[in-house]
Amino acid sequence: MADKTTPEDAKRGYYKIGWLERIAFGSGDMAQNFIYQTVTTYLLFFYTNVFGLDPAIAALMFLIVRIIDAIWDPIVGALIDRVTLPFGKYRGWMALMGPFLVVLMVLCFVVPQFGETGNTIYAFVTYIALSMVYTTVNVPFGALNAALTRDPQETTILTATRMWLVNVAQVAITYGVPTIVVALSATHSNSSKEDASAWLTTIIIYGVVGLVALIFSFKGTKERVVISKEDSATVKASDLFVEVARNRPLRIVSFMFIVGFGIMAISNSAGAYFMTYNVGDDTLIGVYNVISAIPALVILPFVPALRKLLGKKNLMYVSLGVSLVGFGGLFLIPDPKANLVLIFIFQFIRSAGFGVATGFFWSLIPEAVTYGEWKFGKRIAGIANALIGFFFKFGLALGGVVPGLILSATHFNAEMTTQPDAALFGIRVILAGIPFLLVLVFMFVVSKYDLTDEQLEQYNTEIEARRVSKEEK
Repeated sequence: MADKTTPEDAKRGYYKIGWLERIAFGSGDMAQNFIYQTVTTYLLFFYTNVFGLDPAIAALMFLIVRIIDAIWDPIVGALIDRVTLPFGKYRGWMALMGPFLVVLMVLCFVVPQFGETGNTIYAFVTYIALSMVYTTVNVPFGALNAALTRDPQETTILTATRMWLVNVAQVAITYGVPTIVVALSATHSNSSKEDASAWLTTIIIYGVVGLVALIFSFKGTKERVVISKEDSATVKASDLFVEVARNRPLRIVSFMFIVGFGIMAISNSAGAYFMTYNVGDDTLIGVYNVISAIPALVILPFVPALRKLLGKKNLMYVSLGVSLVGFGGLFLIPDPKANLVLIFIFQFIRSAGFGVATGFFWSLIPEAVTYGEWKFGKRIAGIANALIGFFFKFGLALGGVVPGLILSATHFNAEMTTQPDAALFGIRVILAGIPFLLVLVFMFVVSKYDLTDEQLEQYNTEIEARRVSKEEK
């Protein structure tokens, strides 16, 4: 479908995007999920049960990587805003760095024979390298959203399309990965050291699919709203700290990301453990996980209409309230082995609510970028998304740090097929107890976001008027 941007819309930068480009844009995030989300979902489980890494060591590794990110992400954000590659300011980085990201993804799931110390060092090096390269793909992709159009409703459609494709990837990841590993494994399992080659083959398949989707995203999108060459030359890494200090909407959205993805990563990391030990049937891991994505596939296409009906904040409140019911049910449900149907019902409820919330808040990033441009005169989408990327990855890292510490504290032992009661309770706390509390924190953060669509329309009109006036001088 062709773009239908009127002259009046163009004056505000409210470009209308065709469906092919919407799908291409969404494919970029689907690609990153096939690559990085596959790693974050299964790496802790792989490290403890297949690689043989101590949970406490794994938790320390995830924490160290986030400290490195705090230094690395601002550098990447400034680099992306300053440098325009011949084949696209933001899109070009996705094509250039995508192959390296896939190679490192695969290396994270190789089990070397370097001895205990050598293998630990190998795990640290490969995961740190993966995270650093991921930044060079994720930050420009995040900035690309703000480069396609200024239109908040169009951005919501782009985000809904993007997140629908992300949930397609989630189905493939959460159901497909353990299913394929079991099918390829000689032991018909996915949780022992003998399953290492099956894991590696599966990861290679997902990496290749992710790379193809990333290239399609690069080829199918067009940058229309980008930072000027004059402003590009003045961008520096310290702008991230300046922007977060002065841009209140960006600060609030950043906290949404750390809490939101912390909830997601902590809960998701416990799924394999919960089904393996609390329920006692690891063959149901895929079924349990795929329920996380199905509700979003149904609901996300209606998010733009729901935004119009309820408004931004009410949409977030309602969806987070629904997720509280699901998390509460998962935590309180008695005897998981005898209540499998209830587990699946509460997992569906949790996913229906939380999937909408996390699917929608991506559309708030371009709003914060626009506010910063209107208020301070510089559209530094790369810097803004570097900040978001840091909090996003910090939230994901909580899925390694928090579960790793709790598993270690409750005496979880991967060598035992039956875990002590303390470990079983610890798994339940990871799965639903901590996420329940964090959802309440999330709702508080949402209450502080006060940027309205009417304000954004005014800001965009003024920004474009300034640009035209500058060009005429």
